[in-house]
This record gives sequence, C-alpha cells and structure tokens, in this order.
Amino acid sequence: MVLATRTKGKRATFTLNAPDAKKVLLGGDFNNWDYKRTPLTRNGKDKTWEKELTLAPGRYEYKFMVDGNWINDPSNNNRTRNSFGTENSVIEIK
Repeated sequence: MVLATRTKGKRATFTLNAPDAKKVLLGGDFNNWDYKRTPLTRNGKDKTWEKELTLAPGRYEYKFMVDGNWINDPSNNNRTRNSFGTENSVIEIK
C-alpha cells in the first residue's frame, strides 16, 4: 500500500494506492476529524483511491481510515504527535 499527497495552490489531492481496500475515508482537522464526511473515490483503472479538497492556506493534520483502521500517509514524512500518543500526517497549503 502506497500513499501520496499532492498540493496545487489551495487544492489538495489525497491519493491512496490500496487495491484490496473496500472503503477509504479521510479525517483531519479540516473536517473536524469526521472521516465519514470525506470518502475517497476508487479509480477503476489503477485501483487507487482519490479525493480532491479545496483548503484555505494553513497547516492541516490528517490520517486515512482504511477499512476501519487509521493509517498515516507513508509518502509524507511531515508528521506531528497527537494527544493519543500516535502521529498525524501534516500538509501545508500556501
């Protein structure tokens, strides 16, 4: 499973390569960690999951919810500790 995040201006595209996943959601401080509000869509060709968001400039913490399990974005080394003793991935929009 490989995760990648690309940013363009105020748009952020979150992409996950998880061909065996049944459901992929995105939680972060941009949606009050309500991951159910931000499902990723599966691309049938290459079986990646993707969601594009328009975010105001700033710093955001996030994680993917894959089939009921939280995972960090391993292709993004920018991380921070959270109050649960684990880490969140961090994205900065300029």
